[in-house]
Amino acid sequence: MTVGSATRQALVAASAALDAADGVDLPTAEQLLDASRSISGSAQLRAILADQSTDADTKKQAVRLVFGRALTPTAVSLLETVAGERWSTPDDLVGGVEELGIRAAAQSAGSGAAIEAELFAFGRAVSTDPRLELAVGSKLGAVDQKVGLVVRLLGDKVSAQTLAIVRHIVALPRGRRIGAALRYAASVVAEQAGLAVATITSARPIGAEQLQRLQRGLSNTYGRELRINAVVDPALIGGLRVQVGDGVIDGSVASRLSELRLQLAG
Repeated sequence: MTVGSATRQALVAASAALDAADGVDLPTAEQLLDASRSISGSAQLRAILADQSTDADTKKQAVRLVFGRALTPTAVSLLETVAGERWSTPDDLVGGVEELGIRAAAQSAGSGAAIEAELFAFGRAVSTDPRLELAVGSKLGAVDQKVGLVVRLLGDKVSAQTLAIVRHIVALPRGRRIGAALRYAASVVAEQAGLAVATITSARPIGAEQLQRLQRGLSNTYGRELRINAVVDPALIGGLRVQVGDGVIDGSVASRLSELRLQLAG
């Protein structure tokens, strides 16, 4: 998501508080995600917590009054950290609590978990199936029904952390398409593990050996280990499209043809 400078600093502080916290388990992550939905649904609470003219102690007191009896001490402490920071907009505050919950879910799973890959796979399934995207992303559908569908589809096929994140996103899409929200969540999970995600789109499947070479080359370019998510899209005709975070390297034939058409039209 695109954020202001205040929000960027707040996200760094919240992430540092999470890394330093003890007892970060899945219930804590779920409570943080629940809190983001509660804050999103309360204009009054959003206004208090995101108001830059309100002092940090008042905001922390509001957190304790609203959530103190419902959440674990760890979750309350993390929310207090979020409340004590300055956020560029109320929506950024909601997004910050959401990101903290996603990071907590990733941290609770430990090393070796496949949360990022599971999120990406479901996001890809949603993006390529219009009926599924409508079923889980329609503004007209009841939230309970959409969440119930997700539980039936994923059930025990994914980790409990992945299921918690997907349920949250379906319940609170925040104006995003579900596929895009899931890809964002996958990138947060990878970042929490010290990794980044490179989505490589090609017109035809790429062999395992070539993917390994691409992973090594991109990791060297970006100076950090990357996880590769491969997507096949025949519309590209040929070449590759690589996306790492907000950066895109588009070397596809379709992109070059589009540029040529623009040049001819000019």
